[in-house]
Amino acid sequence: MILQADVHEGAFVAAYELATGRELWKTAREEISTWATPLVVRGPAGDELVTNGTTIRGYDPRTGRELWRLRPNSEQVVPTPVAAGGLVYVTTGYPPAFPIYALRPGRRGDLSSAVGVPGNDAFAWSRERGGAYMSTPIVYRGLLYIPNGGGRLSTYDASTGEPVYRARFSRGGGFTGSPVAADGRLYFPNQDGLIVVVKAGRTYEEVAVNDMQEQTMATPAISDGALYVRTRGHLYALAEDEGPHAP
Repeated sequence: MILQADVHEGAFVAAYELATGRELWKTAREEISTWATPLVVRGPAGDELVTNGTTIRGYDPRTGRELWRLRPNSEQVVPTPVAAGGLVYVTTGYPPAFPIYALRPGRRGDLSSAVGVPGNDAFAWSRERGGAYMSTPIVYRGLLYIPNGGGRLSTYDASTGEPVYRARFSRGGGFTGSPVAADGRLYFPNQDGLIVVVKAGRTYEEVAVNDMQEQTMATPAISDGALYVRTRGHLYALAEDEGPHAP
């Protein structure tokens, strides 16, 4: 088990043995409070532990040794890194920086000076602005979807970073939970209890807006044909049939 504990004093990332809880390693971090979850990805030189923070870092998950670091980044960091198609996507959306990074695993050292440098192979692409403040983005069927405050959705080609479309949901609101996807559709929950359903693809097509009638802060979960939604006071399991998952 790997724990990222970012606080104003004494921040660290550590690994523990599952069976006993014994600490295997612990690495100090120069961080203030952040809320992202670490991600382990397979790189060409072995596994890497990617952490989002005021400084984005990659570690060796076996030893806790820092492999690489990257700035600039936001001061307050919430979104979790996402891996897809051999790339790692790291994004944030709070001052002073709002970046989107599409990183290639396997690089070493301080990558900050390589941002925006043509031909540098540490990045498939990057953008100075466009990151989300709270929601973790999602990569689905070759596209990167980033919901932002006020009910806006930005979509990019996940491989190249080329903008595909920008749209506004028919009903806005703040986003704390993150989108999930299944069967060609994406589900975007907002804080007002609305789940906006969008068809996956290179044009914006809104399929439905489902009102859960309670504040919704959590990310939905998908398992065994059911969509699980936790609102302020209820847990719903939504499914097509009348089987054990139906609410």
